[in-house]
Amino acid sequence: MKFKDTLLLAFRTVKSNKLRTGLTVTIIAFGIMALVGIITAIKAMNQKFSESFSSMGANGFTIRFKERNMNMGGRGGDLAVSKKGKKEKQSNLNKVITREQAEYFINHYHFPGVVSGISVFGGRSNILSFSDKKTSPNVVLLGGDENYLSLNSYKILYGRNFTAGEIRGGQNLCILGLDVARSFFGEAMDGGINTTIRINNLPYRVLGILEGKGATFGFSRDNMVITGYQNWARNFGSPNVSYVIAVKVADLKQLDAAMGEAESFFRSVRRNGITEASNFALDRSDSAVQTAMNVLRYIRWAAIVIGVITLLGAAIGLMNIMLVSVSERTKEVGLVKALGGKRRSVKIQFLLEAIIISILGALLGILLGVIVGNLFSLVLHTGFVVPWDWVVYGIVICTIVGLGAGIYPAVKAGRLNPIEALRYE
Repeated sequence: MKFKDTLLLAFRTVKSNKLRTGLTVTIIAFGIMALVGIITAIKAMNQKFSESFSSMGANGFTIRFKERNMNMGGRGGDLAVSKKGKKEKQSNLNKVITREQAEYFINHYHFPGVVSGISVFGGRSNILSFSDKKTSPNVVLLGGDENYLSLNSYKILYGRNFTAGEIRGGQNLCILGLDVARSFFGEAMDGGINTTIRINNLPYRVLGILEGKGATFGFSRDNMVITGYQNWARNFGSPNVSYVIAVKVADLKQLDAAMGEAESFFRSVRRNGITEASNFALDRSDSAVQTAMNVLRYIRWAAIVIGVITLLGAAIGLMNIMLVSVSERTKEVGLVKALGGKRRSVKIQFLLEAIIISILGALLGILLGVIVGNLFSLVLHTGFVVPWDWVVYGIVICTIVGLGAGIYPAVKAGRLNPIEALRYE
């Protein structure tokens, strides 16, 4: 028999056993659906994390206050362990980064091709009002400088950014997030420029309105207002609030060198002793997303294990069905051999049947998996995701499953004696 004839015969056999084929295809499809569905959902989450946490880009880092983890020294302050193993006092471990320290760093840190800026977090419970309109007490207040928007990839929709002179002068000026601006001015937001609003009952002139950034896991990134950090310190400042320094380098290859020099210089600004640990932390801009990616990587491996276990069960079920098929079609095999069919042709036919069933299960599982995974992407408001690599992997895996499950039944069918097979009832 020619290969084409064997293939057509295998297709007809699969088509004639609809119930058996349907059950086996469904078992395989569920295994692939679980695998592809979870991988698709993970890709959607990766996309969301990348959008949410890469605001400064990969070529930036921040310097922030490092919270105390453990107090070993009682009332006398925290203790550090030197290289010699002796405990030494760290009296300044819990001191926040002050405005003066941040400004000194900005003015004296000179590294080729860097842009740096200062910011401070003013809480999430602020109230803004305009005319007879008032926001809920959940607006985020941020203090920044003239570089804050560019360092954090914000874009101006209407109006303009702060100038360096306005930041130094500490004037009552602000830039509104899109949600706040829309609640005050509706769709005619450009008319809100140069109007006066009130932030916690203090009058502020609106300089600009930011483009929308959307929401991250239910929290809007547009429900915010930005003012100058000098102004924030004068009107809302607290001595216990720590300032944050952001730095962006022009060349990604210089990031590690810039971070090393920044840490060395800021240790002197913070007056850290030689044996003391740094009482501040340097975070790469992509560290948060990398941490999230690592967590998702474990979930992906768990999905692969689940899929493999399900496919292993499907392979056992497929092998069992093919063995039953050999027993049911013994007389048919004997007739094929009596008409001149070779053992090799019989083996290939049974192998092709197993592979066809497996590939049908793979295609159905991939389709269902992509649909289920993208239901999750709809919740996260990301684009349609298709894991093309796992589409190929799924087909290859199911082909291997079909081969593995069909080899023994195919060999058994090929070894049947044609005379005894024809007499089989």
